[in-house]
Parts: sequence; structure tokens; C-alpha cells
Amino acid sequence: MGWGMIGHRIVGEIADRHISSKARKNIRKILGNESIAIASNWADFIKSDPAFNYLDNWHYINLKEGLSQSEVETHLKQDTTTNAYTRINYLVAQLKKKDLPQEQKVMNLRLLIHFIGDVHQPMHVGRPEDLGGNRIRVEWFNNPSNLHRVWDSQLIEYQQLSYTEYATAINFASKDQVKTWQKQLAPIWFFESYQIAQQLYKGISKPEEKLSYRYNFDYVQTLNEQLLKGGVRLAGVLNEIFG
Repeated sequence: MGWGMIGHRIVGEIADRHISSKARKNIRKILGNESIAIASNWADFIKSDPAFNYLDNWHYINLKEGLSQSEVETHLKQDTTTNAYTRINYLVAQLKKKDLPQEQKVMNLRLLIHFIGDVHQPMHVGRPEDLGGNRIRVEWFNNPSNLHRVWDSQLIEYQQLSYTEYATAINFASKDQVKTWQKQLAPIWFFESYQIAQQLYKGISKPEEKLSYRYNFDYVQTLNEQLLKGGVRLAGVLNEIFG
């Protein structure tokens, strides 16, 4: 998963608070009474159905260490493989089609909401050799875990807030921040997560490192900013498509 259940709902709830009235109306025609926050978890729920195994690679992209911003952006522009970047572009293009069947609209919108959330979780733009931190074993408050899981869910769950409480607690982007973040194209989102992931790798100095209070203190601001950016940028994309 990229963000756990709560993290995705936080991103979806923040997006819901930044969409235009026209976008809200058009999204309701697709999702009905299902909120953006609740729709955000569908792409993880259907992992239980083998018929959807083809979506596994859509949740992330792995990049080798040491790339500059221009190298990352060049790689993304030239990329034709199945990953979060190429699939987000595909889903946006599909949802802009006027004649898309309703069932396809529902699925594509649920997936887009989820994957934009995913790529703001830094370990979803991690290294290929450790599967985005899944092979970096750590202890989280004395329980076995891995770096990916800590960032997916455990750091968020440690804050002990519901997704609506969490969204309210961090939803303080200024008008200028919202404007700037929504103008930034997807390659910048990916590079930001990539940069953070490189710092997170450096923050683990030994095998099975013990992470607890200090780790939360050091990284909760980064966590909150990524959740906030994910929600604001998701709203920007939804406004572009449906507004």
C-alpha cells in the first residue's frame, strides 16, 4: 500500500475541501454518495481479487539513487513502462473523454484518487533493489516492521487522529501554496518524493534500527506536508478534469 487506509482518506478529505463546486457536482454524478475519501481505498481493497493483479505496478515507480531533477524528469518523459507516472497520465486522459462508460468512469476515478495519494508517499518513489523500503527492516516501537510500512501507515496511526480530524489539523495551506502546488506538474511531485526517499534511506544507519519517539519528532512535519500536498494537488487535477 501507499499510505495506509487512514493516509489515503486524509488525502481524499483534503482534496474534497479544495475542489470547485462544479467539480463536486460532476464527481457526484460518477461516485454517487461515495466520498473522495472513501473512494481512495478502493485500489487497495481490490488487491484481494486476482482479476485486478494487473494493477500492482500502478501504485509506485522505483528509481535508482543519485539522480538529479532533470534526470528524473527526463526518465519520466521517456518512460513507457507500467508504473504510477504513466498510469496517472493515462487515467487523466481517460477521464477527460466524454463518452467513457459509467462503470469505467467509476473505476478510473477511484484509481486516480488513490495513485495521486500513493506518489506522495516517499517510499513509493524508492529504490528498486529494496522494493521501495520493503526490505529495509526496522523496529517500530519494539515491533518488527520495515521502512515502507512505517511510512505507509504506522507513522500516521501514531498520531491517533481520525482521517477527518487529521485533515482538519493539517489543512492550512495558504492561497499562494495551493496555487503553486496545483500548478506544479506530476514530474515535480515524483521528484519531491524521490528526494525525501533518499533522505529517509540515509536516516536508517543500521539493520533493524529501532524507531520510536525521536523518529516521529524528526519526520512528522514531512509526513504532514506530503499528505497536504497530495490532497491539494489531487483537488487541482480533479478541478482540471471536472471543473
